[in-house]
Formats: sequence, structure tokens, C-alpha cells
Amino acid sequence: MRNEISIGLLGLGTVGSGVATILQQHQEDLRHKLGVQVAIKKVLIKDTTKERLSPLDSSIFTTDIEEVINDPSLDIIVEVMGGMKGAKQAIENALRAGKQVVTANKDVMAEHGHELLKLADEKKCDLFYEASVAGGIPIIRTLEDGLASDRIAGLMGIVNGTTNFILTKMKQENMSYEEALVKATELGFAEADPSSDVDGWDAARKMVILSSLAFSTEVRLEDVLVRGMKEIQAGDLQIAEGFGYTIKMVGSSNKDEDGIEVAVEPILLPNLHPLASVNNEFNAVYIHGEAVGETMLYGPGAGSLPTATSVVSDIIAACRNLLLEVNGKRLHAAQHDLVIKEDKSCFAKYLHRLLVNDQVGVLTQLTAIYSKHGASLQSVMQHPAENEDQAELVLLTHRISREQHLKVIKDIKSMASVISHYRIEGESAT
Repeated sequence: MRNEISIGLLGLGTVGSGVATILQQHQEDLRHKLGVQVAIKKVLIKDTTKERLSPLDSSIFTTDIEEVINDPSLDIIVEVMGGMKGAKQAIENALRAGKQVVTANKDVMAEHGHELLKLADEKKCDLFYEASVAGGIPIIRTLEDGLASDRIAGLMGIVNGTTNFILTKMKQENMSYEEALVKATELGFAEADPSSDVDGWDAARKMVILSSLAFSTEVRLEDVLVRGMKEIQAGDLQIAEGFGYTIKMVGSSNKDEDGIEVAVEPILLPNLHPLASVNNEFNAVYIHGEAVGETMLYGPGAGSLPTATSVVSDIIAACRNLLLEVNGKRLHAAQHDLVIKEDKSCFAKYLHRLLVNDQVGVLTQLTAIYSKHGASLQSVMQHPAENEDQAELVLLTHRISREQHLKVIKDIKSMASVISHYRIEGESAT
């Protein structure tokens, strides 16, 4: 009978240090929950000369990854070193060595998760990845277990804390995008190169993971429509507010009889929508199930201890399976073939913000373009432009397809400037 479970930790950075701290400080709780001790026995680091504020004894540190993965005394490999190629190879090698694996790596799971989960099934090993999406929010476990009896119709979430922090500062403190980005960088919410966050690709990877799990299929990164927050123009937040909306960078995924639609983009949310009040670096995921209806999970989306909490929860799950000798019993094969909806089958309302020449007949030309593509207008508002020879128009459409929306925008560009455009989610209170 086991009296200890041994862990190999790949990486001792922000998340790895958090994992080590929680495991050290919560030993009594873990022993009570599991009946055995859980101990980190080896740690992969990059530099043995670097001083570290870690509760771990430096004698277990190594720079040789093979020394960790191939150690027969280790039961669980925890990958928190980040990156893509090296981390993917480490997870693959650990599974082939018969180890249980826990990872926080969204990049690897988004782009190689399907093949790694198949490998885990083949090797009868566990591969847990709760921390790959939304930090300390237990969204993966909620979809896998909490809502396992339901059919998910759609989910929508703020899954990138950097962009949410920037938008919060732009709205609440009237900062420019550049000022808010500098603030986010100073506070550690944005990387030195924030392009993955602000261009939407970080959130897109997370939506690949969530969508694949929610709909039991194999969504790929190329299946996600991605628009970054750089498309948000000066004045857009104020215009949205005037209509009773808030602009948020949102990942959304919906399924119906026509297929699945997955997108990451800045959208207009009614001010009363639960996601509209999620501010700063916090994340939230709003789920619609056929049986449960609507529910939302909210919490810190990043940070050492919140993310480490999710990692340790996966470690506990792997430990329980080891003690029960049921590792690798949860099969991950997709239940459904992937069908991505065409633009003609994706419907929403849209806001179009245009700059036109202020002259007779312009509005007639515009309405003719909308009419040509079968797109009806809900309202048209005119605002003064900086140039007195021009006018700014804000048009709200009725529900139209994405195909109609794109054709309208294309034709409008032949006669006017398109300042910005947004999909609208739900109805505002104004």
C-alpha cells in the first residue's frame, strides 16, 4: 500500500513556485484528503546558480529533463515550464514513460492537445490541464464533471486578463490604449511583447480548449475567427455606452444544428450582462446548458497562486486515481465530427461606425447598400466630425448573417471610411 506519491516538477518559475508553496504549506490537508504524503522529489530548472525563494531543498534541482522524466520513482510529472516545442516533447515523453501528467500549458494543449490526449488514452495515463484556461477558475473540471449530464449549447468568456485590464482602464479612467497597456505592463499583467494577448491569439487558444471539451469534438486554432483589440478606435467605448453597451474582448463558442461557431473579438455587451461587470485582470466564463440554463464562473485568470491552485487540484485528481488504480480510465476521444458554421449561418446584430462626406444623397447610397444585401437597419445616428465637410454615422443593424455584414462593409468602403464595426450580443436596456 502506498504511503507517498512522488512528483517531478518541470519548471520553477511563477507557477512552479506557486505549486511548490501550496504543496509544502498544505501537506496536512493533502494527507487528510488522500491518506498519503505528496512530495516533490525532483525539479527541473534552467540555472543552478540562480538564487531562488523556494521552500524546496536545492539538492533536488537538476538541469537534465531526462533525469526527471525517466526517474522510475516519480509518479506524476507536472509541466509548468511554458513554451511550445520543449514542453510538448516533455509531456509526450512523460506519457510514453507511463507517468501521470499535469500541465498548465495552453499553447501546447490548444495546438497539440488532441494528439496528446489520444496518447494518454493509449498509455492508460492521466493528462490533466485545468490551469491551461482561466487560471484559478475550475472551468475544465466544471465542463468535464459538473456539467457532464448536460448538453452545452454555448459558452462565452473573458479569458484574457491583459485585454480586460486595458479595456477597464480605458473605460473607467479614460486612458488611451497606449496608456492602459503601459500600466498593464508595469503591474505585470502584460508581457514585454503583448501581441498574443491584444491580437486575440491567447484567448483563441483557450477557446479551442474549451470548445473542444464543451462540444466533444476537435476544434483547431484555424477554426477560430480572431479580431484583436487594436481595432477598437477612439470614441468607440463612449458610443457603445450611449447605446447601453460595454465593449469587451470576448471568446464565444456556440453550437446548433448547422455546426459550431467559435470567435474571439471585441463585442458589444449590454451593461446588465454579467460579463459586462467583469473588470481589471479578472476572468469569467458564461455557460449555457440545455438543462442547467445559464451559469457563470468568475475569478482570477492568472497569477502564481491562483494558477498553481488549479495545477494542485489536478495533482490531487491524479493522486486519487493512482490510489484507486484507475489512471487513464477517462477516455478523451471526440464524440462528434467537427462542423464549423459558414458565415451565412452565423447571425447577430452589428454596430457600424462610418465617416462619410456630408452631402446630399449619401444616406440614400448607404441604405441602398444595406438593402442590396438584405440587411435592415434598426437605427441611424449622426455625429459631427472633426472636418465640417464630413459626418460620422453610427448604424445599428437588425439581426443579419456574418456574410451579409462582411458584404455590406466591403461595399461601404467604396464610398466611405469604416471607422469600426462590432458584433452585438443581446439587448441593451436603453
